[in-house]
Amino acid sequence: MPVRVVDTATPSSQPSSGQDTNAVQASAPSCSLLTAGRCFAGTQNVSSLQKDEAWKVNVRIHGCDLEQGYLCGTMEALNVPLADTPVVTFWEGEIVDAKNYTFFTGKWEASAEDDVRHWSKFESFTPLLSQIETDGGKSMDLSNYPHIFMRWKEQYFVNVGVDCGLTIAGFYYVCFSCKDGSISGFYYDPNSSPFQKLELKCTNEKQSGFTFSSYELQ
Repeated sequence: MPVRVVDTATPSSQPSSGQDTNAVQASAPSCSLLTAGRCFAGTQNVSSLQKDEAWKVNVRIHGCDLEQGYLCGTMEALNVPLADTPVVTFWEGEIVDAKNYTFFTGKWEASAEDDVRHWSKFESFTPLLSQIETDGGKSMDLSNYPHIFMRWKEQYFVNVGVDCGLTIAGFYYVCFSCKDGSISGFYYDPNSSPFQKLELKCTNEKQSGFTFSSYELQ
């Protein structure tokens, strides 16, 4: 949720789709740390050419369906300069599993070149690149891969209005470690500073329900 730069333009059509019904029928990934109620804490670097800046961020997963390649949660930015209160957003995620979703986004103004450029920021993506260049990764079985790749798209602000000075027009490329629950990500929005990095660690806190801090999802 970086600072809004300009109004978001209408997304252009893309040649490929993030969801592929003809993909290989691979098994869903399995990870005990990627479950509903799991909490994470860290920072998002929102530095620009004019200023170095990072926000403290908390994330909670509220729902996760590995078979359908879906998860959702909330993100709380704690020290946003333009806001008088922590800013909370609700997001939905796509899990790249070659069954429900591939590495190619096909929407949100992201081209295939944008996808490869952002995924390649993750070291764990490097062994997969050649296969993705061959068939888009459709023949992969990622069920036992030690990392889970996802896209997180913020859907709406929970506790502030759309005039808060921030934008949720973009989305996050996310890499999740099944070993320790750490998360790294990069925010993509053509109208925001490029490659804003998200770094989160699992807090080992797991809570049930659908509340986040003092806010309740409606």
